[in-house]
Amino acid sequence: MTVRREAARTLAAAGVPSPDFDADELLAHVLRTTRSRLPFEPDLTPAQAQAYDVLVARRAAREPLQHLTGTAAFRHVELAVGTGVFVPRPETELLAGWAVEQAQAVVDTGRVPIVVDLCTGSGAIALSVATEVPTAEVHAVELGEPAHAWAARNLTGSGVDLRHGDMADAFPDLDGTVDVVVCNPPYIPLEAFESVAPEARDHDPELALFSGDDGLVAMRILERVAARLLRPAGVAGAEHADVQGESAPAVFAATGRWSDVRDHRDLAGRPRFLTARLAR
Repeated sequence: MTVRREAARTLAAAGVPSPDFDADELLAHVLRTTRSRLPFEPDLTPAQAQAYDVLVARRAAREPLQHLTGTAAFRHVELAVGTGVFVPRPETELLAGWAVEQAQAVVDTGRVPIVVDLCTGSGAIALSVATEVPTAEVHAVELGEPAHAWAARNLTGSGVDLRHGDMADAFPDLDGTVDVVVCNPPYIPLEAFESVAPEARDHDPELALFSGDDGLVAMRILERVAARLLRPAGVAGAEHADVQGESAPAVFAATGRWSDVRDHRDLAGRPRFLTARLAR
């Protein structure tokens, strides 16, 4: 469609990272179809064309694509997202996959795994674990009120125990019983504000992005909370910035509480998340 090509050019000129993909996604959203079905769809009606133009203009202004469509795909689930909640990134699917594998490993021993998702945001990781390991007992916590509301919406009917509060003092009732602690914490240094993509800087909640001068304030809290929650030999996993491939694991390694502290790369080969096992 000519209108789609024009939209892609508009988005490219605005610096949108994936203009062709986004133009197709917005068009599919307006037509209530999928990208793969677009070649078979009829021309836009005047009302649809107007709606498409409005969405393209908003995306060109760097409003997140997921805010415009209202959904974000994550592993095997679809999440409702919008203003006030961090939009889950594809990179975080790797951390979620690790949590799923760890929970399943506990199932394979004949026990019910207890999994805690700290800083759950939209509920992406918690919902993935609950969906893919249905026998798991999953708990999640979120501090931001708008984000907590989105998580509540996404986790309705999932069986996940969602709580509203700070991860620093979350789940005292679970101390020493948890098998897997997983977290995508804020990790951007405050000084890096201007370098953050507009979609995140201007639309994701600051609470989900920035974490002190070195970006590791939340990671240090997470390390202490995970040590409190986990049973002996339980495991923790946390995402970090690609420049924190050494500094983030060092937060865990320096305490002496952990064994097998490792860092993992994403599909592009960049340092992406750490894992550690609580010493027995």
